[in-house]
Amino acid sequence: MEVLTRTDDNVTILEVSGDIDGSSAPVLQEQVLGAIKPGCKLLLDMSKVEFMSSAGLRVMLVLYRQISGSDGKCLLYGLSQPLQDTMAATGFLKFFTLSDDLNAGLETLRQ
Repeated sequence: MEVLTRTDDNVTILEVSGDIDGSSAPVLQEQVLGAIKPGCKLLLDMSKVEFMSSAGLRVMLVLYRQISGSDGKCLLYGLSQPLQDTMAATGFLKFFTLSDDLNAGLETLRQ
């Protein structure tokens, strides 16, 4: 798994590539938590993630709690249908705004 970070205006974009499992989830968590600042706006590009285990779901829960506690916003972009189904079945999907289009996601976070 790899995480590339870039900024577009005042939105931090984390482009995640590869599977999120027990061995890679700590790396993702470190990257995500490092990007959270008070009032931050994060866009997680998940378009290159094919698999996410329960360890990945835990990272999503930590992300949600941290971003909520810091008055920030987080949007998931490019989440595949199988990952959407998993997150919906576990209740995690209700914590995040989704976007199929990167530009629409950026526009949503800029509002």
